[in-house]
Amino acid sequence: MSQIGMPPCDSGVILSAATAQSCAARSQRWILLAAILGTSMAFIDGTVVNVALPAIEREMGASTADAQWVMESYALFLASLLLVGGVLGDRFGRRRIFMIGTALFTLASVACACSTTVIPLIIARAAQGVGAALLVPGSLALISANFAATQRGAAIGTWSACSGITAAIGPVIGGFLVDHYSWIWAFLVNAPVGLVLLWICARKVPESRGQVGRRIDVRGASLVTLGLAGVVYALIEAPSRGWSAGEVWMAAAMGMLGLLLFVREEARSAGPMLPLTLFHERNFAGANVLTLLLYAALGGSLFFLPLNLIQVQGYGATEAGAALLPFIAIMFALSRWAGGLVDRFGSRPPLIVGPLIAAVGFALFAWPSVGGSYWTAFFPAICILGLGMSITVAPLTTTVMNAVGEERAGTASGVNNAVSRTGPLLAIALFGMLLTLSFNQSLSLRLADVHAPPALVASLLAQREKLAGIVVPSGYPAELRAAVRQAIELSFVDGFRRVMWLSAMLALLSGVSAAILIRGKPASHAVNELER
Repeated sequence: MSQIGMPPCDSGVILSAATAQSCAARSQRWILLAAILGTSMAFIDGTVVNVALPAIEREMGASTADAQWVMESYALFLASLLLVGGVLGDRFGRRRIFMIGTALFTLASVACACSTTVIPLIIARAAQGVGAALLVPGSLALISANFAATQRGAAIGTWSACSGITAAIGPVIGGFLVDHYSWIWAFLVNAPVGLVLLWICARKVPESRGQVGRRIDVRGASLVTLGLAGVVYALIEAPSRGWSAGEVWMAAAMGMLGLLLFVREEARSAGPMLPLTLFHERNFAGANVLTLLLYAALGGSLFFLPLNLIQVQGYGATEAGAALLPFIAIMFALSRWAGGLVDRFGSRPPLIVGPLIAAVGFALFAWPSVGGSYWTAFFPAICILGLGMSITVAPLTTTVMNAVGEERAGTASGVNNAVSRTGPLLAIALFGMLLTLSFNQSLSLRLADVHAPPALVASLLAQREKLAGIVVPSGYPAELRAAVRQAIELSFVDGFRRVMWLSAMLALLSGVSAAILIRGKPASHAVNELER
């Protein structure tokens, strides 16, 4: 669920594309179906895997750090290569690159399902991320290339509605498959969808190309991937290995150096994947600071929510998958209304108020302990968070598109989309470190309070990397085992609360950044297009 909610500026990428030649209505229906299937397949995968992670941990004996890598290996390559994927489609053919991404994503999904240990699963997930980096921008490009500007509003409406439906049912279906069959089916479900999508593309979707002269920034993509990988590795592995471990501080140093060299490369490059001159525009810089902070809070915190619901609160995977349905329903229902706020008030007030409301939602997640009804413990937080995000997304897209000239709006939208995926990538690693350190400290104190025997304590501490997934050994009195289980669950809740308070702080800072950096009332043409 770390990817719950569509990223900002997806529709902006479509709207701001160059004028296209409208193809026949019959072909447009197939093209729209292909775009919907492609976007949905990549998007659902992130939400379904979150629900399946507790089962993967249990069956593979994996640690929470391993579970983080299952998500992070995918997110790393998707975030790093997303902008490159769009350029590849322009140069070598949008349909061709889209089909290559679909084939790679489908094959990698099968490889995930066939994995019997965590390392092959992580590698297969990385391959999925590469496929998604070709698939996601390709699905948006198919619409922009085959629908004239006057037709894109209606196409976006259909695409957004279908994406909202798949966002709602995806985690529930994934949870059902995990509960009644196996986590393997959470990956195998992509195979038939991928095959159908390849058939549609091969038979029904015309080829198109973009700007022939656009350069593929191989050096920039390599540096940003290396930099993000180093930082993420250090944050995930530091709690278990320690910051003094050679591989941890070397990875951190490599990551920081890679990111610095990436900025230097983009500043010097004639055709950068990330044009730094865009950030000279104050509104664009402010919108991306907000995006990084708010989506880091959203993606990072919601990665750990299914672990809490399933391993601590006792929910089934299906129930955990359905837990965020109100969030999706609120965003879907209020999207048009939120777009109208920009026409009435400009983008700045909603971009201040929305994150502040979201911060309240994150703070409410820190309230529940162990047990309690969903309707009183989690439902209010989910609804308030959904309201805050609904108020934010449409104004954010509009601000990004209007901050730069029309000729650069597509690039600006793509950059913001990539930023929204980079935030959760970094936050999952950072929040995992915070939760792990808090859990370890709290567990040691609670085990001392229950006077657990040294042998039992040693057994539990040997598993502490599993966090709430720790298995209490048999052979001890039932009363002691129940007390130890409660100590584990309460220790996880302690860490989860700190994560949610940090998320609330990041959301609050994102609202403050909007107040400081974003100025003026932008023109409303982009929002009007989005609302058609």
